[in-house]
Amino acid sequence: MFRWLFITVLSIGIIGVSVWGYQEHQEKNAVLIQAENNYQRSFHDLTYNLDLLHDKIGSTLAMNTRDQLSPQLAEIWRLTSMAHNDVGQLPLTLMPFNKTEEFLSQMGNFSYRTAIRDLESEPLSEDEVGTLESLYEMSGNIESELRKVQNMVLNDNLRWMDVQLALVNNDEQADNTIIDGFKTVEKTVEGFEEGKLNASMMGTSSDKDGFSMLGESKITEEEAKQKMKDFLELKDDTELTIAATGKGANVPMYSGSFKESERSGYIDITQQGGYPASLMINREVSDTKISLHEAMNIAKDYVSKLDLASEVAMVESNQYDNVGVFQFVPNVNDVWIYPDAIQVKVALDNGDVLGFVAKDYLENYHERDIAEPAITEEEASDKVNPNLEIQENHIAIIEDDMGEEVLTYVFLGTLNQDTYRIFINAENGSEVRVDKLKQAEIKY
Repeated sequence: MFRWLFITVLSIGIIGVSVWGYQEHQEKNAVLIQAENNYQRSFHDLTYNLDLLHDKIGSTLAMNTRDQLSPQLAEIWRLTSMAHNDVGQLPLTLMPFNKTEEFLSQMGNFSYRTAIRDLESEPLSEDEVGTLESLYEMSGNIESELRKVQNMVLNDNLRWMDVQLALVNNDEQADNTIIDGFKTVEKTVEGFEEGKLNASMMGTSSDKDGFSMLGESKITEEEAKQKMKDFLELKDDTELTIAATGKGANVPMYSGSFKESERSGYIDITQQGGYPASLMINREVSDTKISLHEAMNIAKDYVSKLDLASEVAMVESNQYDNVGVFQFVPNVNDVWIYPDAIQVKVALDNGDVLGFVAKDYLENYHERDIAEPAITEEEASDKVNPNLEIQENHIAIIEDDMGEEVLTYVFLGTLNQDTYRIFINAENGSEVRVDKLKQAEIKY
């Protein structure tokens, strides 16, 4: 009797495990099928959008009316954004595909910058037409290569999940047609960029070289270590681990990290010039004991010790739980330089600086010849929405949508209980940008 009871219970257990295993298998297959379908959709959407992109660029070259040219360029910008998004949905993160993504991004930048311009008063130049012709040829080459991959995917029922597994496992021996096809696309773009593309027309124009303020002189690892200890205010017995960035880094850095009983953190210092680029301290922050205004003064004093801007103005402050985050910009003869921003994070329990980021300042700072405004403050204020109640104003240099630095009047005002920052071009009175400032978040 006991034997039959045991066999029955065991059989029921085996059946239950089998059913559970089958369900798990079915659910896993459903997830894999959904992922495969998403990959397939993104790939075919990418191919389709590249087809359209090639046709739209060709149509643009054939156009002669300015009224049609701007919408067509805007459509090219939209298609490049969609194609870029399609690439981001594919499992290519472990495969070098940055040249193609950069090409799509540059194409979008060029079409956007040209579309928002008044083409009636400033028509396409010969260089820009030449750039469009290069884009047309390049997009045609990409379209052709992707069509080949698409044809093989459809004819041989190739799966994107196999691509993902091959990339994750770094299986270089695997004969994966899709990976080989995308590598061909990448090589095609790389070769084209080196040969034909007018690079100066593709990116945002700028008179400055990024990180030019760093100079050529490099500090030693030992000098960097001492600077890090000073900035971090480490105890004498605290061990600081330091390492230099590898070859090919955009900006060579020394990175340091430490761990004490109640806090830990890291810091980056540029090898050229020894400037602090970023710092982050991790520790438990207790209840708020100092005001946001007191924390702002602490942050401002800290910026003055960084050997960067001699005088700064605060453009934004926010409180997150028991931490204050402040953004400062250099104040040069009462002109605020927005591109050279510095962020500082302060604990509201005791005023400790928990972090700062100076990357924008280090990248954008350069000597500027600041011209006098061509219009008066009153004339600029007349361009602001009359429903806006202006609270304060100042003059500033900002970057517009095309990456160009523009001298502006900045008006801070309120409308319907929201606060806005309005930028009016100090040369011609046009509205450059409107920013809605963040409000204190409601806790639910």
